[in-house]
Amino acid sequence: MSEDRLAPTVPKNSPIPGGPAPDPLHGSFRSVLDRAHAEQAAQRAQHLITDETLARLLTAPRERHEVPRARDVFVNRNLRMASVELIGFDMDYTLAIYHMRRLEQLSFDMTLAKLVGEYGYPPVIGHLLYDHHFVMRGLAVDRLTGNILKMDRFGHVGRVWHGLRPVKTEVRRELYRNKRVRPSDPRFAWNDTLFALPETCLYAGVIELLESLGQRVDYGKLYDDIREAIDTVHRDNSLKREVRKELSRYVFLDPELGPALHKLRSGHKRLFLLTNSAWDYTDALMRYLLDGQLAEYPSWRNYFDFIVTAAGKPGFFTQQRPFLELDTSTEEGRVVGEAKSLERGKVYSGGNLVQFEEFTQFRGENVLYVGDHIYGDILKSKKSSLWRTCMVVQEIEDEITYTDSRREEISRLSEVELTRARLDDEVNFIKTSLNSVERRMERAEPGSAERARLEEERKQLKLELDTVRKALKESMEIADTLEQDVEEGFNPYWGLLFKEGNENSRFGYQVEQYACLYTSRVSNFLHYSPMQYYRSPRDLMPHEQAGALSGKLSPLGSEGPPKGSGKE
Repeated sequence: MSEDRLAPTVPKNSPIPGGPAPDPLHGSFRSVLDRAHAEQAAQRAQHLITDETLARLLTAPRERHEVPRARDVFVNRNLRMASVELIGFDMDYTLAIYHMRRLEQLSFDMTLAKLVGEYGYPPVIGHLLYDHHFVMRGLAVDRLTGNILKMDRFGHVGRVWHGLRPVKTEVRRELYRNKRVRPSDPRFAWNDTLFALPETCLYAGVIELLESLGQRVDYGKLYDDIREAIDTVHRDNSLKREVRKELSRYVFLDPELGPALHKLRSGHKRLFLLTNSAWDYTDALMRYLLDGQLAEYPSWRNYFDFIVTAAGKPGFFTQQRPFLELDTSTEEGRVVGEAKSLERGKVYSGGNLVQFEEFTQFRGENVLYVGDHIYGDILKSKKSSLWRTCMVVQEIEDEITYTDSRREEISRLSEVELTRARLDDEVNFIKTSLNSVERRMERAEPGSAERARLEEERKQLKLELDTVRKALKESMEIADTLEQDVEEGFNPYWGLLFKEGNENSRFGYQVEQYACLYTSRVSNFLHYSPMQYYRSPRDLMPHEQAGALSGKLSPLGSEGPPKGSGKE
């Protein structure tokens, strides 16, 4: 690299200015070589902070729409919407928010009927009932043991159920505590999508029923059969045909969806739809969601500059399938031919990331993609491109509303947890003091005044130790009871979605690692400017949380790569 492209450095023969000591232990302190510029900046900072006119403007009351906490947009990685030119949306569970319990029940019933009618399972399983509580995103099925697991961000397995019964703590520890659960291991199947929730409940229900009847269950085959049956229900469109018959029963009609998309377009954003659903279902569902919401958009298609159906995600981001233009005058969307460009007003199927960026001339961080599937929408797009991502997690509305309703109990639990930590530290301090006294007693003369004083101090310390130990045991029992009450109040089987024990759940960890933003529904963008700068707090390391002032240097996060961008 040429010298004219390099910043000036310390002259080779100049001494390095010292730090707080002439010879610092680690040799890592250096004084600023030119303080004048920094001192001038400090003076300007003081003027900026104390400027009365500016202070009056910043503190003047404004008419601001108060966003309910459950409808907020949450930020993992800073995102400047002014830099985003193209915004894409998945459809199912993103633009289209389903009534989860109704759709899950329909999927459960249709899959169960297929298992009995086509896979040879005994008719008795047809009486199984769907329990919507026994399902949650982020669970794993152990195809070897038939267990269902929930784990935290470190891969520690916290809860295990076999059938509809919890696995004993000692068995859980034996199976999973000393063995690393690897996400890529084919032994484990991950339940990361809302569409997959019924299969987990069905899997547990069949195991519970058949084993209670004394039958042996091949856990791996059962899972594969359920997986294939539920895939068939989706692939042959039998499920979506039922949904189309009663869209109002299965799909939530959000009156703020059209205005939210319009607001983004008014901010000079171009929009596109990228869905795995076929044209006929996409058209029916989008008509229901958007047609007639705003006079400026006679048809739902007017909201979008590019429309891609049957995209085959996640393959869209990694494979090279061509774009096919569709004839939308027919309900099934007959293929016209391979597309050589993407045009507003036309509809396409298939396609791939490389051609999409080439045809649209939008790429990288100028594109924001909004979806609900951690793998197909968020993770794969993040690993294959520089697109920014927003994940729709509709369950977060329930979790935030619930935890807000338990504010007092959670506050009390937090106080007990901190007290427990202080008691634990106090136990260790007293034990250390007691050991010190006992060593000094060994050296003291028998019958001496010093020995008597130490004996009295020893008795006092033992009394204090017994008191603190008793309080510590009680605090642990109280905390466990209160935590169980709060967690099981949300879900009696699995607790909170984003937490597992004291840590984030694996699902919460994935959202944090791969999604730049996350929110409960697309219409939440209506509450923000299309030019909004979404800012995240910077992660603080433990020494900064303990008070190191480097934690105050940059209180806000950055627009750098997401945490999980380089992970498999």
